[in-house]
Amino acid sequence: MATAKNIPTEVDYVIVGGGTAGLVLAARLSEDPSKTILVLEAGKDKTQDPRVQIPALWTSLMGSDVDWQYKTTAQATLGNRCIKAPQGKLLGGSSGINGQAFIAPSKAGIDAWSKLGATGWTWERLQPFYKKSYTLQLPDQATQEHIGLSWVDKENHGSSGPVKVSFPAVAQDPLSKAWVETFKSIGYGLTADPFSGESTGGYSTMASVDAETKTRSYAATGYGLPAMQRPGVHVVTEALVHKITFAPTPSEIGDVTATGVETMIQGELHRVIAKREVIVAAGALNTPKLLELSGIGNSSILHQFNIPVVVDNPNVGENLQDHLMTGISFEVAEGVHTGDPLMRQEPMALQAAMQLYTEHQAGPMASGGVQSGAYMPVCDYGAQKDQESMATYMDRFLPQPDSRHRAIRDIFAQPKAPTCSMVMFLAQTNLHESGKSFVGQDLLPGNFLSLGLIQSIPFSRGHVHISSADPSNAPAIDPRYLSHPLDLDILSRNLLDLERLHQAEPLAPFLKPNGRRNHPDAFLTDLDSAKRYIRDTATTTYHSCGTAAMLPRESGGVVDDRLRVYSTTNVRVVDASVFPLIPAANIMSTVYAVAERAADLIRSDAEE
Repeated sequence: MATAKNIPTEVDYVIVGGGTAGLVLAARLSEDPSKTILVLEAGKDKTQDPRVQIPALWTSLMGSDVDWQYKTTAQATLGNRCIKAPQGKLLGGSSGINGQAFIAPSKAGIDAWSKLGATGWTWERLQPFYKKSYTLQLPDQATQEHIGLSWVDKENHGSSGPVKVSFPAVAQDPLSKAWVETFKSIGYGLTADPFSGESTGGYSTMASVDAETKTRSYAATGYGLPAMQRPGVHVVTEALVHKITFAPTPSEIGDVTATGVETMIQGELHRVIAKREVIVAAGALNTPKLLELSGIGNSSILHQFNIPVVVDNPNVGENLQDHLMTGISFEVAEGVHTGDPLMRQEPMALQAAMQLYTEHQAGPMASGGVQSGAYMPVCDYGAQKDQESMATYMDRFLPQPDSRHRAIRDIFAQPKAPTCSMVMFLAQTNLHESGKSFVGQDLLPGNFLSLGLIQSIPFSRGHVHISSADPSNAPAIDPRYLSHPLDLDILSRNLLDLERLHQAEPLAPFLKPNGRRNHPDAFLTDLDSAKRYIRDTATTTYHSCGTAAMLPRESGGVVDDRLRVYSTTNVRVVDASVFPLIPAANIMSTVYAVAERAADLIRSDAEE
């Protein structure tokens, strides 16, 4: 680990952000021993922190010292609530604080990138890079049968990647089996391996947890630590980059060239020269912030804060996308074990769980967020022959769709296209506090099972911009959740499907008949009640992306199809900011895949 005293003054590549994408780039670019790389990470190295290592402790990281602790502006459609927007502030970025869900996108969603103008970014081109990033670890045969893994097609999965991916569901847990069987009973058994890009239905999900050690496997351990053993790699933590520096702009119009960056380390400002490229990998909320602080953005915003304009591009910070989620917690039948005592931090439960984990690497501490999921359509379409088709239904809300709305409409109009993800969480979510947080401290007594609901591809778009010229100030984040009426309407229909799910066999016997729920309005009866519940309880899934979109400039783009910032010769963005369209579920696997492909593009360009 480099320090302020021995930070190099000149390297080939400066990578701003030692997070999920940045460490992939450091590892792959340093495979060429002739290249020198400097990674500047604002957070600390927490690879030895048990809160990061132990999968179940991820909820303790939200709002902590390893979180940027951002919040959105008040969201009018969500009762004027300001939603917490966690982002990892540590080596490994958000891959070090998330719930470890390793979920495939949909093929149709990725193919839409190319259709929108990100030439060559298709599922076929990107799938090999998903596989390159991870190693799939299958459990023993008995567990495979119990949690229903007959769908696994090894051709779709990685076998030698740096990140270890396993299945948190275990044979001792009857609920994981009940989840899979319940979806079969309602006609939505899994149709294919999700990493084929084309699947719907319920299944046991994957997580970025090393099956052997039962610890979080993430960018810092998989990519970062091995890269740091190479002499050409310098990783500096607690380094806040203030801006990208540029060569004097010539009098004639032309692309500008970055010379390096200015960064604050231990109270001292350092200037580092980038001989080849400056690569911004600071995440979907901090990347547009850095671009604007560097003079790349909407000139009116830059003038407001007296920042000299280097590249006038009003698309920077726009196109912000995120997944909203909500859920219902159902009181379980007597004798059904859940994680509620742990959530309430009851001493006996904590002691027993930690003992089981430290002695046997087993028990509730060994798994993170969710272990059961499903890509699902709106089920009530097609139930009757005279019902409107999905396409006709959406046309009522989209009389004149723009290209992005048309792309989503075309995806959803396909037969049984998933419009949401459903998940099972083996504890309550504290939505009875009117959505203050999803897994906070104000927890009810008793034991609950939560059924969760996550949007797949929302129509709404927001933005994130600097709030001042001070690099230490948080950006102004406005996701504009539910600003497009289709999002609330579709999500409400999905929520009614979720309500019906708890009555299906074999899940129903695990729940107490007419038992308590986690919110006074969680007893849903119709579309209006579902909409009210969503407005009161919905919160973020922490999947912000799209704010430096890989699109044609005239269509809202900030980077081209080789991830180069428009009007610059040597600045790239490689993180979730570049996604033209949000993937259909948790974005971590796609961040890894994009970073892996970006490394190939950068090396290819260097050889020209």
